[in-house]
Amino acid sequence: MSLTADGLARLFDAFNRHDIDGVMEFFAGNCVFSGVAGPEAYGTRFEGTEAIAAAFSGVWKAMPDAHWAHHGHFVHGDRAVSEWTFTGTNVDGSRVEAEGCDLFTLDDGKIVRKQAFRKNRPLIAAGA
Repeated sequence: MSLTADGLARLFDAFNRHDIDGVMEFFAGNCVFSGVAGPEAYGTRFEGTEAIAAAFSGVWKAMPDAHWAHHGHFVHGDRAVSEWTFTGTNVDGSRVEAEGCDLFTLDDGKIVRKQAFRKNRPLIAAGA
């Protein structure tokens, strides 16, 4: 079974519900996620479902209103792309609003690699 664009839309719907079980059903046990930020050229790398679930849950804890809007998806063979606009509010009230995308590598209907990219935009001040 292969992962389709409709499947990726369901994945992002689960992200927006902050449904970690719903999100993780799309990921293979040996998956690797490279986040948008971090000290390395690839950002921060998370390996395996436990580490990846903790990273996603950490975003939701830090930004309880985290949301991926206007998401669109396409799949070609074992590669897929999702485009989206991310919004979220930090504890200090500053906000993120930036376009981004994910590049996926797929195997047997599951995500084995997720690379996240987001525009490097200054935070929006609280109350602005």
